[in-house]
Amino acid sequence: MTFTVRPDQGEPGDFDLGDITCEGDCASVGSAGHAPDRGMMIYLSVPLLLDSLRPLITGEKKAVSFVGTDTSFGLDFKRDRKGAVPVSAKGTLLGNCTAEELAQAVLQATRELEGKSRSTLPPGGGARGDLAGSLERFRASIE
Repeated sequence: MTFTVRPDQGEPGDFDLGDITCEGDCASVGSAGHAPDRGMMIYLSVPLLLDSLRPLITGEKKAVSFVGTDTSFGLDFKRDRKGAVPVSAKGTLLGNCTAEELAQAVLQATRELEGKSRSTLPPGGGARGDLAGSLERFRASIE
């Protein structure tokens, strides 16, 4: 899983556009390079992804779907009886992983995004707070 912020958007802000790329054993999918554009408000979408995945990771839900903020890009996650989590996009299987592997992949990508945004986003912005709060709740649920 990779999260990127698109360059050349002017002053960094809460609504900056970015992209998600998800690579699996079977296929990979990303929001970049589509017509119409499937980029998303990345600083709002990543907390949404974390909050969507938390109940799947903890076993409270067996299936969750994620659609980024202001985009049609989405991912589907479904936990099977053996604990495997097939990840798909628009019906195409990207690959299978364990809930732990999924959690670690998303956590690593989020930490990288947070590290970059810490120095660029306005300190009092809502997106920065949402990202930090969702990351804290996600970490707590997997530890």
